[in-house]
Amino acid sequence: MIKLFKVKEKQREIAENANGKPPVKKKTAGELRLHKDISELNLPKTCTISFPNGKDDLMNFEVTIRPDEGYYVGGSFLYSFQVPSVYPHEAPKVKCKTKVYHPNIDLEGNVCLNILREDWKPVLNINTIIYGLFHLFTQPNYEDPLNHDAAAVLRDNPKLFETNVRRAMAGGYVGQTFFARCMH
Repeated sequence: MIKLFKVKEKQREIAENANGKPPVKKKTAGELRLHKDISELNLPKTCTISFPNGKDDLMNFEVTIRPDEGYYVGGSFLYSFQVPSVYPHEAPKVKCKTKVYHPNIDLEGNVCLNILREDWKPVLNINTIIYGLFHLFTQPNYEDPLNHDAAAVLRDNPKLFETNVRRAMAGGYVGQTFFARCMH
């Protein structure tokens, strides 16, 4: 039995190579969906997206968030996104590359955001995640912490929490932990 699709595919490859162009790599469903998400991004002016590996690698990108209100105003926070090939059926892996004193971000950059874990649904998109990350800076949540020390200070002494955030963002120690300057 002739595999008609294989024959057609081979003919297409030969035709493309005859034009002097390399064969076109087919995009996965995840890449197509991500391309759509990125083309429809509606970011706040305080957020920017970049592609450190070039536009050919959409599955790995970075987002910078510069909060314009709340405890973290004036800071600049870089996140890396690694999007799985099965996206949107699995959430992207998101890490904060800027060391930050925050109840919902640990010192290794892991982020506690429900839509990146148990509440992820394929109808959510990159825009939703970025707004969720932005919201963490305007409304840090001490009830679901990754950094328990920061959460306890926010809950028990918001003034001290604000002082600690400012000290960390300016570049300095909070307790035994050093934070590099992240003010812009």
